[in-house]
Formats: sequence, structure tokens, C-alpha cells
Amino acid sequence: MESKDYLKDISEIKNIMNKSSRFISLSGLSGILAGVYALIGAAVAYWLVANSGRDYLMLDGQIFRWVLLDLFLVAFFSIVTAIILTTQKAKKQGAKIWDSTSRRLVFNFLIPLVVGGLYILIILDQQKFGQTAGLMLIFYGLSLINASKYSIGDIRNLGFIQIALGLTAALFPGYGFWLWVLGFGVMHIIYGTWMHFKYDKK
Repeated sequence: MESKDYLKDISEIKNIMNKSSRFISLSGLSGILAGVYALIGAAVAYWLVANSGRDYLMLDGQIFRWVLLDLFLVAFFSIVTAIILTTQKAKKQGAKIWDSTSRRLVFNFLIPLVVGGLYILIILDQQKFGQTAGLMLIFYGLSLINASKYSIGDIRNLGFIQIALGLTAALFPGYGFWLWVLGFGVMHIIYGTWMHFKYDKK
């Protein structure tokens, strides 16, 4: 009887330590919606390019600026949705939305993302468009892996998948757009659904 009590106490201590060192209030539904936003944004970008009269983007062209705005809106709505749904989930769990753990999570997530974003802007300024999709996937994957130690471990696996897709896009730049759709759209929906039923439904 006492051994069972000890095991229960150890399990409770482990859970408390895990909650104190990891931000576990991430919403799976926000991942699903981020994937939906990415698919909508990709459809809009495809339509813009398809109706521009050419199958490539000019850096100083109006279509390019519209595509950049499209990407910005996808990122904006994804971030806002994640903040709203994660805040709601944290309140239901009685957890703090902004503490030392969530700050470390955001900081470690942003380091590769900001560096990658700046690098992509530099190569776009040099009119090197072919590797953009691959680089976005790779740096996003690195961001997920870097932040995973402060959150749900499952996002680490998503990070590896994004990197693999990014490297594939680097090898086959002609398929970069569709690999981007697969990574940011389809995989977000799959992993968001997985996390929703694994964590949110508990």
C-alpha cells in the first residue's frame, strides 16, 4: 500500500515539475486554423500569380507586393488566433499565460524565425526566389525544435517534418510552392488535430 502511495506522490511531483518547466496550454485548434489560413493564403497567391500573365514574381512588381501582403496576413491571423485560443485554454486550466516559461518559449521560438526572416529578405533583395519556400520551412522547423523543450514535445516532431520538407524544396525548387502548402497547410491541420484530441479533449 505504501509503495503505491510513493509511486502516486512521485507521479504528482513529476507532473508539477513538468508544468513548471513547460508551457502546455498551446491549443491544437489554433494549429488547425493556422493550416486553414495557410491553405487559403496559398490559394490566393496561386491565383494572383496565375492571373498576372507570367509564372514568376518580379521583386519590384505589384503582384510580388500582393503576395507579401498575403503571407503577412496568414502569419498575422495565425498568431492572433494562437494567442486567443491559447489564452482561453490557459484560463480553463488555471495556468498563467505569461510567465517565465512562456517567455522562454517565445524567445527560443523567435530566434531562428527572426534570423531566417531576415536572411530570406536579403536573398529576395538579391532576386533569388527559388529557395524561399525551402528556407521558410527550414527556419520554421528549427524554431519549433528550439521551442519544444519549453512546450509540448510533439511540436519537435513537427519541426523535423518541416525541415525535411524544406530540404526537399531546396533539392526540387520547382515544387517549393506545393511543399510549402504541405508543410504550413496540411501538416498544421494534421498536427493540430492530433494535439486537439490528445491534449485539449482531456
